[in-house]
Amino acid sequence: MNKIKVGIVGSGSISNFHLRAYHNNKQTKLYAICDLNEERAKSQADLYQIGQIYTDFVQMIANPDIDAISICTWNNTHAEFAIRALDAGKHVLVEKPLCMTVEEALQVEEAVRRSGKQLQIGYVRRYDPNAQMVRQWTEEGELGTIYYAKASCLRRLGNPGGWFADKERSGGGPLIDLGVHIIDLCWFLMGRPKVKSISGNTYRKLGQRSHVQNLSFYKSADYNPEHNTVEDMANALIRFDNGASLMVDVSFTLHARKDETSIRLYGDKGGMEIEPEIALISEKSNTMVVVQPQTDHPSFDADRAFQNEIDHFIDCCLLGSSPLSPVQDGVEMMKILCGIYESAEHGIEIYFS
Repeated sequence: MNKIKVGIVGSGSISNFHLRAYHNNKQTKLYAICDLNEERAKSQADLYQIGQIYTDFVQMIANPDIDAISICTWNNTHAEFAIRALDAGKHVLVEKPLCMTVEEALQVEEAVRRSGKQLQIGYVRRYDPNAQMVRQWTEEGELGTIYYAKASCLRRLGNPGGWFADKERSGGGPLIDLGVHIIDLCWFLMGRPKVKSISGNTYRKLGQRSHVQNLSFYKSADYNPEHNTVEDMANALIRFDNGASLMVDVSFTLHARKDETSIRLYGDKGGMEIEPEIALISEKSNTMVVVQPQTDHPSFDADRAFQNEIDHFIDCCLLGSSPLSPVQDGVEMMKILCGIYESAEHGIEIYFS
């Protein structure tokens, strides 16, 4: 069987997860890598024995030997690169978020339709083993009808700076960077209901907080403590057309005691805590019980999730099957993310028909 020849565009930190996972997939050949920083691309190429190095994305996708690409670049390039690659006959795995606007999402969706190629969005939490287990339980009715979910991803000091802090390139701050993951996971496990209305808030109060000492945090390669145009934190109440609701809050920086990630689902037969540790809450013989599943990891396993994500993408490329995180879900997610930002900007609730 011929291997799928893959090109990676963008060799920043997130690409490491993609590169390792492709390297471990026996049906894949890492064929090309592209980055504006040629030295950084060469470094990854040397590490993974990648033969083709590019600094121009258009030149890379013009190579007829490349079957598929992973887009690991700034958010403001996702739509353009995905559309160009699809039109060039490539399958596409694009990191979250799909793009920066609903209009862009619809353009990508149209490119998928006309190209007939696969596009998978990097909603990596869907591919975590614990999430897959919970998905099976929800489909089997273990929680009954899920009517409420609550998700938090709060960093006390964690604005990566650089392009993450530049709204022109990122589209926003913690909401579009961190919130997309936890919103998507809840929405996915709730059965992907259509969004009905959104009430959101964003705050810019603390900025980079680069003056803080004695506590380290991840900094992007182009970190600049003087530049920050994104929100510090955001919160929202999202209502769906089936009557269910989702409460979410996220932050890059907050006067909090510690970082916190919490993901919880509530149904009429049981509840589920996915973060910080997996647990099923139910009733047995008129007694409330907590079931602690025995799993390899009590919470999110990034390495395993990315490997599952890449393996699934390659299987979809080979078999022509639909991805678990298709472009249609990206359109709906952009409605949610953009709806939160719009609600916050105008101080109103946003309604969808």
